[in-house]
Amino acid sequence: MKANKYRTHTCGQLTTNDLGKEVTISGFVSTIRDHGGVMFIDLRDEEGTTQVVVHDDSLLAHVNKESVIKVKGEVILRDEDTINPKIKTGQIEIMCQELEVLSEKKENLPFEIEDSVKINEEVRLKYRYLDMRNAKVRANMNLRSEVLHFLRNKMHDLNFLEVQTPILTVSSPEGARDFVVPSRKFKGKFYALPQAPQIYKELLMVGGVDKYFQIAPCFRDEDTRRDRTLEFYQLDLEMSYVTEDDVLEIGEEIFYDTFTKFSQKEVSPRPFRRISFQEAMEKYGTDKPDLRNPLIIEDATEVLKNTSFKPFTNSTIKVIVVPEIGHNSNSWFNEIVDFATSIGMPGIGYVTLQEDGSLKGPIDKFLTAEERENLITSFKMKKDSVMFFIANKKKNHAQKFAGLIRDELGHKLNLIDENKLELCIINDFPMFEFDEKTKKYEFCHNPFSLPHNGIKDYEKENLEDILAYQYDFVCNGNEIASGAIRNTDLDSLVKGFEIVGYTKEEVETRFNSLFTAFKYGVPPHGGMAPGIDRIIMLIQDEPNLREVQAFPVSASGADLMMGSPSTLKDEQLEELGLKIEKED
Repeated sequence: MKANKYRTHTCGQLTTNDLGKEVTISGFVSTIRDHGGVMFIDLRDEEGTTQVVVHDDSLLAHVNKESVIKVKGEVILRDEDTINPKIKTGQIEIMCQELEVLSEKKENLPFEIEDSVKINEEVRLKYRYLDMRNAKVRANMNLRSEVLHFLRNKMHDLNFLEVQTPILTVSSPEGARDFVVPSRKFKGKFYALPQAPQIYKELLMVGGVDKYFQIAPCFRDEDTRRDRTLEFYQLDLEMSYVTEDDVLEIGEEIFYDTFTKFSQKEVSPRPFRRISFQEAMEKYGTDKPDLRNPLIIEDATEVLKNTSFKPFTNSTIKVIVVPEIGHNSNSWFNEIVDFATSIGMPGIGYVTLQEDGSLKGPIDKFLTAEERENLITSFKMKKDSVMFFIANKKKNHAQKFAGLIRDELGHKLNLIDENKLELCIINDFPMFEFDEKTKKYEFCHNPFSLPHNGIKDYEKENLEDILAYQYDFVCNGNEIASGAIRNTDLDSLVKGFEIVGYTKEEVETRFNSLFTAFKYGVPPHGGMAPGIDRIIMLIQDEPNLREVQAFPVSASGADLMMGSPSTLKDEQLEELGLKIEKED
């Protein structure tokens, strides 16, 4: 780094090779220690920490923790008993000759910097500029920068063209609520922030771009959760003249190379395991399975088809067999029952295979001898194993509950290997799913996806049997990318939207640019969008996205530091042609 008036070196740069040099360093005061007339300061910048020795305490008149100071002095060797082998500068210190306060800390800190990650999140986010002085928070920021740099280089090496697409765009029904921006010039009309650059990247393919990518900001006006916030970033990419396999192979390379470079954990070898949506729901009860968990969900509907046990009659029955836990205490099993009720189940039945080959448990008395024998043999139960039953009149509910029970058992029994990143690809998603609340069909995934058999698929009697070239990358139970091969047949696109409630005229109006462009010829194309925030979450073992973003909103969606969302002045509203209706 070029020397200037504030520093000749950073606080993490000096070593015994610099002994005897006169240097200048600047940074934040981490600690001040008084050793009987000799003061020791730990001075910190983004490169590290250097110890400064001050003999003239008058120099410290306006110096306190987190003040910003400049120190000039000679690099000397530390006493042997004060050497700190944990830091690069641990063998040296600076004998202070001059000290200048660049910025005095004038307010009491809302928290100690070194403890910031342990305090209430809302306080941290209100003072995020202080929170990011914490070494752990800064490490996440540094890693994010390194990952983005790596990904950009990776994409350029793969001959992708980086293109920035607009932030102000048009509202589009892509599965979530849009953030809208009122127009001053076109009163009564609104821009929308992109949920994803979906239309633009398809138009790039029409424009003859063979491979496109960008680090794209995405905006969705949805309730925040652990792995989704109002604004997030994805590595958006699209390719012309490709099949599903082509895109998946690119995704495998991106994820494998990124995780093996930045994570110390064991990463799934390529190619990643491919699991159909149907298989994922049957075996794991979710389309985001955590494959570190060895437990598998099995179906006992046929085995118990003649049961007289009312909770099981006319129901889909799922079972999970867990070996060697039959000896667990009653209180342990009661905790599983409590968990089941907490997720909306009426309870959970289970039986244990005893040493004498009999079954024991709350629902054993409701089973016939034949049913007991069939359960033991069909699901290969061994002595001391426990079979949990999950039943529901609706198949998808039974699958979902079984998946949640599987996850709970996996964590409760410490079956999850925390030192692994287990990746897989979920594909063959249904094109449509029936929404029980609205009583109509909705798109299961991306509405612009290609059905396996094109428009012919829409002749099927059961719409849920229509499969699409849609796929997700999943790691440790987290969806980390979604993608699809796109539908370039206009008639087929219209038919799909008509099924979910749009007229042909509405579709052509809402997606006018796409429909017009496709009439001029369009290459077959497909793509995907790895989530940047989720990748870094997994590498760093962070519990939520907010820990890997520089300036995140709170869990409620408010920016506590900047004070947004905020109200506008009356003159601003008037200029936009807006009025606020007050609630009664």
